[in-house]
Amino acid sequence: MAAYVDDTLGADPSWGIIGASLRRPDTRDALAPQDFLYTLVVRSGSGTTTRVIGSVLDILDATTQREDLIAALADPRTRIVSLTVTEKGYCHDPATGALDPTHPDIIHDLAHPEMPVSATGLIVRALELRRATGVPPFTVLCCDNLPANGETVARIVTGFAALRDANLADFIVAEVAFPSTMVDRIVPATTEDDRKFVSDATGIADAWPVVTEPFAQWVVEDKFPAGRPRFENAGVQLVGDVRPYELMKLRMLNGSHSTLAYLGYLAGYEYVSDAIADPAIHALIRDLMTEEVIPTLPRDLRDLAPYRDALLARFANPALKHRTWQIAMDGSQKLPQRLLGTIRDRLALGRPANRAALGVAAWMRYVIGVDEHGRAIDVRDPLAERLRAIADAAGGAPARLVDGLLSVKEVFGDDLPGNAVFRETLVSHVASLMQRGSLETVRILLSHDRR
Repeated sequence: MAAYVDDTLGADPSWGIIGASLRRPDTRDALAPQDFLYTLVVRSGSGTTTRVIGSVLDILDATTQREDLIAALADPRTRIVSLTVTEKGYCHDPATGALDPTHPDIIHDLAHPEMPVSATGLIVRALELRRATGVPPFTVLCCDNLPANGETVARIVTGFAALRDANLADFIVAEVAFPSTMVDRIVPATTEDDRKFVSDATGIADAWPVVTEPFAQWVVEDKFPAGRPRFENAGVQLVGDVRPYELMKLRMLNGSHSTLAYLGYLAGYEYVSDAIADPAIHALIRDLMTEEVIPTLPRDLRDLAPYRDALLARFANPALKHRTWQIAMDGSQKLPQRLLGTIRDRLALGRPANRAALGVAAWMRYVIGVDEHGRAIDVRDPLAERLRAIADAAGGAPARLVDGLLSVKEVFGDDLPGNAVFRETLVSHVASLMQRGSLETVRILLSHDRR
């Protein structure tokens, strides 16, 4: 977003971004000494370009500047509040998309509404202050991988507000815009090697450069009552309904990415480009998109074969160094949106979802916490302890592991655990992953597909 806004400043320099970190001061501490400027590094197999992004004006650390952050949110000059807090930052039930009132942050914010800690609590508090002072509300712009993300965040925010004040909830429903968006650009975590590259290439020390790929797509529903930058001049696709694009990206890019990450990590591949270079994994991911995902997508989308091929080329970009471990994080939050929607649609039509189910099975094998070589896996997930307890209780028995993990309703809901076809497919895949390993399991699946 900062790059897109930066692209609009030549025509309209009145816009800028105040960042907010809700958990750690790292980004503020890194960028404050350099006036919040940072280097955007675009890498491809054919070369690298750099540019300085100047659209960020300030960054506030909520752990030490909470009152300043609330004041900035309530400031009439703030017209858009965007969210990029990952799926787990919404304190919701991913299986239903509803607010989780038992989440510790929500419990805290209901008890202390003037000093909230969650993104939802901060937004509601700011809207409450703006209503009290007659300041028009800002637009809430979600940029995370959630289904119908604007509608989902609206449901979460109004659900929280209703627990505090029914009139405030009614005000939000009537007055606040929640446009949905689809963001598609691969951005690996910044490394020390990236910092060294920027220093060597530019002669400037940058504490937090951002490295990305040439491809960028941002699709946004054009609902901004309080105004917006001239995004159309920066290549943003402004549409009436983002849902077809969102579904395309969630299932084709993100679903493939997660499947690739779990299988690739288990196979010993550190980077996405290494994993997709394996002929078996490449064939599986291509077939997953072609045979299982694309048939579930809206028919009014254009021919999706070029998008599929572009994704495969992007995964193969050796310059990105996108770690499979990074993508594997927070699987319990990601699977419902990335893979389970495809699986549900396939099962409803009586069609197989063997490849997508293999992605889920690879996640189940991954959360055991030990890789194929006996090394410990650092499983980062909000439910990590619970998942590990289920895996330990299974004692290496594939069926017990599958049944235990399927019982996690936050991930699989009430319907999938009772689907015998899905369960049997998972048990078969998990057993093969345990006995034969990731790559051999993929090869066996591919050989069955070709019969």
